[in-house]
Amino acid sequence: MKKFLASIATVGALAAVAFAANPDDRLADPELEARAQAVGRELRCVVCQSQSIEDSDAPLAQDLRRLVRERISAGDTDREALDYIAARYGDYVLLRPPVRGSTFLLWAAPAGLLMLAAGAAVVFLRGRGGTPAAEAAADHQLTEEERARLAELEERAGGA
Repeated sequence: MKKFLASIATVGALAAVAFAANPDDRLADPELEARAQAVGRELRCVVCQSQSIEDSDAPLAQDLRRLVRERISAGDTDREALDYIAARYGDYVLLRPPVRGSTFLLWAAPAGLLMLAAGAAVVFLRGRGGTPAAEAAADHQLTEEERARLAELEERAGGA
């Protein structure tokens, strides 16, 4: 039983060490730390590409987190810190890049693809020319004899 408890304590201690953030990477002032984390959530990890630097474990993300904290500690505003990182690494590092000439395609592509798909659907549906039942009905007009027979059947059905 003592070995079991000792092994549980060891696993717990190792897990705590594994999940603990590096205290050197955190700012002493909680307000500045919160700002640094907010800025970090706006920056893409260029290694992981789908995560912010706050969520990534990549060494480059750790370096960028450290750089953000240095800029915030030096008195930069959140916008100045983001601009500084973007100036060094390009707009790609921003999770929400600004709309400008170099990023216009990135912003316009989804709308363009949607319009292209809608146009293709319209062309496809117009090319079909209607349903097979409507085409069959248009090809088979009733003769005078068939109309008379239909009227007779409708009278019988209405009177029954």
